Amino acid sequence: MIDFEITDSITPEEYMQMRRNVHWGEFPLEQAAVGLKNSFILICLRNSEGQPIGLGRAVSDGGYVIYIADVIVCSDYQGQGLGRVIMETLMERIRKTLKPGYRVMVSLLSAKDKEEFYDKFGFEIRPNETYGCGMHQWLGA
Repeated sequence: MIDFEITDSITPEEYMQMRRNVHWGEFPLEQAAVGLKNSFILICLRNSEGQPIGLGRAVSDGGYVIYIADVIVCSDYQGQGLGRVIMETLMERIRKTLKPGYRVMVSLLSAKDKEEFYDKFGFEIRPNETYGCGMHQWLGA
């Protein structure tokens, strides 16, 4: 595995560059800045030159719902275990926020054909006999 450090911040510009790197949609930097600022948990993996190479981000309602919004590993660094590091770190930090007796529902939308990766962390693959498939839509003004 490569040398990296875990930080808790990323600039909107760096974030949008990471999204471009993995061919995800873009939106205005101002909107990215607000989303990053309002993250419940944000971890950024940086290489030895300080460049972001991986990102994990979760949002929360402050009660019982947590949504893993981003798990990104830049294309040049994929297949080296960084996705596992991101998910292990996110799940560990989520567990540390729980008060005794509390439970939270952690959800995510998997990229196509990545469901088995998240299954390793205890997420249920959908659809199944109980739950339908996840759904979403992008709205624009």
